[in-house]
Amino acid sequence: MYDGAVPDGPMLPDLSIRQFEYLVAVSHAPTWAVAAERVGVTPSALSQGLSELERRLGVELFDRDGRRRRLRRSARPVLDHANRVLALTGDLVHWADRLNAAEEGRVRLGMIDAAAVLHFPAVLRRYREQHPEVELRLNVAPSGALFAALDAGDLDLIVGVEPPRAHPGLDVDELMPDELCVYSPTGEAPGPPATWGPWVLFPRDSHTRQLITRELRRRGAPLDVVAESHQPEVLREMVQLGMGWTVLPGAQAEHGERPLGAGIPLVTRHLVLARRSGSTVDPAVDVLAAELRAASAVEHDVVER
Repeated sequence: MYDGAVPDGPMLPDLSIRQFEYLVAVSHAPTWAVAAERVGVTPSALSQGLSELERRLGVELFDRDGRRRRLRRSARPVLDHANRVLALTGDLVHWADRLNAAEEGRVRLGMIDAAAVLHFPAVLRRYREQHPEVELRLNVAPSGALFAALDAGDLDLIVGVEPPRAHPGLDVDELMPDELCVYSPTGEAPGPPATWGPWVLFPRDSHTRQLITRELRRRGAPLDVVAESHQPEVLREMVQLGMGWTVLPGAQAEHGERPLGAGIPLVTRHLVLARRSGSTVDPAVDVLAAELRAASAVEHDVVER
């Protein structure tokens, strides 16, 4: 029972949501004038608000470059905190709006293409049939973009490739392994790694590409990349045209129209389910997360058998 006593410890600074909005806007905008326009204030008000944030934190967040101010690298923890606070506040506001409007629920789901098209389409179809009152919005994109959107509060739940580094403020659970294989234009079994390539691969900033690059280098394969695409179908077609070798999930390379021949296993990526830690979540999100976990457990069990 709360007895009215104030907890021991240092007094926390009086930081505002508006100040955090200013900081996030400045981090994304090309100029302070653009950032001010995006948050609906004058550049002077934006500057004053951020100066007040620095004063209340007791930490300088910006370096001066002539008349301009640039966000310091050391300010990254403050920016990460601001992003989390805005995302969690957005969750709470959306929940309150749905409650006041007597809506039944909304789920903003992000998935990589393999998850949406190969692994979980039956889950999504069944969920829509069983929960017609829920507004399900699906965003299919690369993992990096999905994690950024989740961090920013634009998505409630994502299924993507396990990131190379931990994301503070997110709960990340492994769903299933996904094997990546090497494919040659000839369709024949690849020879020694030193003879592999040139390559058509996922873009270098993708989580999957980082796994592939690390393993190819470990095996001593040349890394001459002649084309990139986020779309597995495009990479598969490039191989069919003889442009180069590729590395793809077997389920995407060896099935559907114009499949590639049998590849050789290279490395296993892991698909994960991620959401913000401690957010006020619509129960509809919890239900979908549970169904995705259950389906992945069944599929993984079938594959292992």
